[in-house]
Amino acid sequence: MQITEFWVKRDALRETKIVQHEARALVDGEVRMAIDKFALTANNVSYAVIGDTFGYWKFFPAEGEWGIVPVWGFADVVESRCAELPVGERIWGYFPMASHLTVTPGKITEANFYDFAPHRADLPRLYNQYHRTANDPAPLMAMEDERCLLFPLFATSFVIYDFLIDNHFFGAEQVVIASASSKTAFGLAHLLHHDADVSQQVVGLTSPGNVAFVNGLGVYDQVVTYDQIATLPGSVPTALVDMSGDGGVVTNMHRHFADNLKDSCLVGLTHWETEQREASLPGAKPTVFFAPARFAKRDKEWGPGVTVTKAFGASAKISWSIKGQIEITHQQGGSAVTESFLALINNKVPPSRGLMLSLL
Repeated sequence: MQITEFWVKRDALRETKIVQHEARALVDGEVRMAIDKFALTANNVSYAVIGDTFGYWKFFPAEGEWGIVPVWGFADVVESRCAELPVGERIWGYFPMASHLTVTPGKITEANFYDFAPHRADLPRLYNQYHRTANDPAPLMAMEDERCLLFPLFATSFVIYDFLIDNHFFGAEQVVIASASSKTAFGLAHLLHHDADVSQQVVGLTSPGNVAFVNGLGVYDQVVTYDQIATLPGSVPTALVDMSGDGGVVTNMHRHFADNLKDSCLVGLTHWETEQREASLPGAKPTVFFAPARFAKRDKEWGPGVTVTKAFGASAKISWSIKGQIEITHQQGGSAVTESFLALINNKVPPSRGLMLSLL
């Protein structure tokens, strides 16, 4: 059996290559899955940009200066030396950009298992869990593409929403979300907009070309472009949630709102190649939001698995609400994967499109 993998140069993300090699024989306890399809979003670009800092390259190691970007997708068990996971099972979870993945299942239940491969032992538990889909309800089975494209992003939206509420919005009267067209931003805005107990205004920051799309989502109280930050009332206590990674945008927000910027939450990197933010800024200190840490915190407080259940419940509702607004495309093969990855890196994929890919 031949394995196909998509490798990315870790310090030069536009340098990529397709690597093929023969699959090794399984040992007792291992399972090999064929990755039927996976989603590719700006979130995966973020994984690559911060891969060394946050350990994302460690999940699916490559060689030397190369790495394999993690993605969310569906796979089928095609070889098994684990009696509890037979050939034919369909699995949803965290995969490499590849045709196959070999795992060492443990803590196996009817619903889930974890990969106990030694190199993943110290990595966030959230990403090591795989879901067995055989007993999923029919409506969930009908949302496979959305589950790959949207659920992980909206789950992050949920824990940011939970973080803001848990901290009483840090005293802010409005939430400004940068890169408002991104799916994680939309999910957060949706949760805030539909929560009757949230009185804060929700403002979306976006580029001129995305204003119509963002307005059409119907969950922002106001939409402004990046060059219109100065038109926002600087006296209003504000929380910033930045999905863009654009240092210039963050700097402008801090300088405009100064001490009225009550929280500065850095989440995403949709504009990863833009200027760095200034080192010394007025207002709240910018802090990086790491979703797995929030899941882990709530797991300790609410019990294992409760946060994921709540997050994916919210994700399903949000996904249903935008059905038809995202054009989902399916492509297969190394050339298609390469072109799609470079399009995302170069910010050429419109927010209304969802990319589903396969290397089988």
